Amino acid sequence: MMKKGYKEEFARRVFQQLKGFGSYGFPESHAASFALLVYVSSWIKCYYPDAFAVALLNSMPMGFYQPAQIVIDARNHGVEVRPVDINHSVWDNTLEEKAGAYRAVRLGFRQVKGLQSEEMQRLVSARYHAFPYIHSVLDAGVSMAALEKLADADAFRSIGLDRRQALWEVSALSDSPIGMFKGQPSESRSETQLVLPFLTDAAHVVEDYATTGLSLKAHPVSFVRPQLDSLHVTPTEALGKMKNGDKIKVAGLITVRQRPGTAKGIMFITIEDESGFANLVVWEKVFETHRKEIIQARLLMVEGKLQIEGEVIHVIANRCFNLSSLLKGMAANIDAESAVSTLSRSDEKNGTEEVFYKGRNFR
Repeated sequence: MMKKGYKEEFARRVFQQLKGFGSYGFPESHAASFALLVYVSSWIKCYYPDAFAVALLNSMPMGFYQPAQIVIDARNHGVEVRPVDINHSVWDNTLEEKAGAYRAVRLGFRQVKGLQSEEMQRLVSARYHAFPYIHSVLDAGVSMAALEKLADADAFRSIGLDRRQALWEVSALSDSPIGMFKGQPSESRSETQLVLPFLTDAAHVVEDYATTGLSLKAHPVSFVRPQLDSLHVTPTEALGKMKNGDKIKVAGLITVRQRPGTAKGIMFITIEDESGFANLVVWEKVFETHRKEIIQARLLMVEGKLQIEGEVIHVIANRCFNLSSLLKGMAANIDAESAVSTLSRSDEKNGTEEVFYKGRNFR
C-alpha cells in the first residue's frame, strides 16, 4: 500500500481491520459452498414449495425452524396441507394430488409425538381399504397406546370422529374383550343418548400443538386478537404499510431468540401472529432491563420503533411485556402452564454467525 502512495498509518489501520475479519470471516471455499446451497434451496422453495416443505419436515429435527413455521410458510405460499389421518397418512410426510398451483402435502404419522415407525407400518400394510371403525385399526395390530396417541392427534376425522369422540371410542375398546367383535363398531357408537361436550376451537389448537407441534385449524394468536386489539397491538402483516420510524406495538409467539457472539450483546427475536412474523432487535440495555419478560414469555409484546431499509423490516424494541397469561384460557382440559408451553418454542440460540444467517436466509 505504501508503494502505491498510501501513508503507513492508514495502511496499518486497514491491515488491522482485515486481520480482525480474518479471525471469524468465511474462507472463500466455505462461502462459495454455502452460497450454492442457499441458491439451490431458494430455487426449490420458490418453484416447488410443496416438495421443499415435505423434505424439511421429513428431515426433522434439524435447522432453525420448527414444523409449525414450515407448515405456515408453505400455506402462505399457496400449498394445501392436510392433517394426519388413519386412512390417508403413511409414516413420512408425502405429496398427494395437485390442489391449485401445487400438490397437496399430507402430514405423516411421524408428526405425532410418541408413535413408532414399525407400528404405523403395520397399520399401512393392513389398509387394503379404508378403515371404517377404530376397532378395525386395532385389528390391524395397532396397540391401544398408539390408538390413544392417534386419537389425541385428531387422526380419525375420515371416519367421522373428532379427538374427543375418538378417545371415547378407544376407552370403550379398552373395556371390552379384544378380538370378540372383529371388524365391528364398538358399542359406544350406538349410545345415541350420550352427547359428548364439544371441544372449543381454541382447545383443539392447543391439543394439536401438544401432539404434533402444529395446527392446521387456526393460529393460537387469533384467539387472543380481541385482547391485543384493546392494547392497540398492530398485526404483523400491517408492518409493510407503515413508515420508517413509526412507533408501534407488536405481539406474537416467540419462534426464535438468538444472540450471536459477534452482535455485541444485541438479541434478535422472531415473533409470529396469525398474519405473519416480525423481526425484533433488542439492544443490550433493553434486554438487561426486560430480561425476565424476554426469557419467560411465550407470547411477547414489544413497544418500539419501526426500522425499514428496502424490503427489510425490523422493530427496535424499547419495552417488552410477557402476555403469556392470555393463552392460559385456551384449553380447560390441561393445566395452564402446559397449554402455554406447547404453543411456542422460545429457547435461545447462542450460535455462530453461520447459524444466525441461516435463519435469516430461510425467510
